[in-house]
Amino acid sequence: MQYINYYNSPLGKIILTSDGTDLNGLWFGESKNLPKFNQHTEKSLPIFDLTKKWLEIYFSGNEPDFTPKLSLSGTPFQLKVWKLLQKIPYGKTTTYGDIAKEIANKRGIKKMSAQAVGNAVGKNKISIIIPCHRVIGINGNLVGYAAGLEIKSKLLQFENSGCKLF
Repeated sequence: MQYINYYNSPLGKIILTSDGTDLNGLWFGESKNLPKFNQHTEKSLPIFDLTKKWLEIYFSGNEPDFTPKLSLSGTPFQLKVWKLLQKIPYGKTTTYGDIAKEIANKRGIKKMSAQAVGNAVGKNKISIIIPCHRVIGINGNLVGYAAGLEIKSKLLQFENSGCKLF
């Protein structure tokens, strides 16, 4: 059974989904990768309450000191990319190319496609908490965000990042 709930953020409606225990989705209501929610039941759950608490802290301009329990489903490559996204420090950014280099180094290969990384980043189902908004283009350009570049920019502003690379 899948469950759904909503959070009204300063940037618009956020849709939360859960398997009943863990958070398995967090999207802005206007995201282009928003799935259809035909088989979801709207319900209040402890995981939604905890996620909303996390979002309240985040949108107050502070870094939450906990992470709600997440349930991720994706390809092994996507899971690896999403794990790396979770290591990007609050208020910092990195590039698709830097993530690709890190994966290539771990695999012992010369190079990895930044485009492949971008595709995996774009399939992230738990935005903000898995901070795909912290990934920028090679020249510091804001590129590729399912909820739109304006939302990406505002999320980075909440973190006062100034797009400084780490």
